[in-house]
Amino acid sequence: MMTVTALLLLAALAALDGQARVIDGDTLVVSGQHIRLDGIDAPETKQVCQRDGDWRCGLAATEALKALIGTSAVRCTGSTKDRYKRLIATCWAASVNLNEDMVRSGWAVAYRRYSITYVPAEDEARGKKTGVWASVFVLPWEWRWKGR
Repeated sequence: MMTVTALLLLAALAALDGQARVIDGDTLVVSGQHIRLDGIDAPETKQVCQRDGDWRCGLAATEALKALIGTSAVRCTGSTKDRYKRLIATCWAASVNLNEDMVRSGWAVAYRRYSITYVPAEDEARGKKTGVWASVFVLPWEWRWKGR
């Protein structure tokens, strides 16, 4: 017989499945729940980077997440919420780990303040100069902290 605590833990770890609506490069909505991709930070939608002039790297990150998902259903698992009541989760579209692939492709960075899981993927992207690493950019948390 399961304890109430065990049942609550299982409920908290329950997965969300469904079509996703992408908000930005690290946030989406699945089954009505706002989800923040765990361990990563993507440029904000309005963030601009420098590469042969200004380019909208935040918008590019948003579009990259949309392209990764395509028409696939998304499955997300997580157990905590952030201060905005978004579920902090790892999400997959088919067999693609969206969190990891956004970092590996250079459209997000490892959010070391919360996790070091995706540091190797970031190192790979930086070495290949893919995504934002092909430009001069401000780390997303610094951009937010400086008031955009």
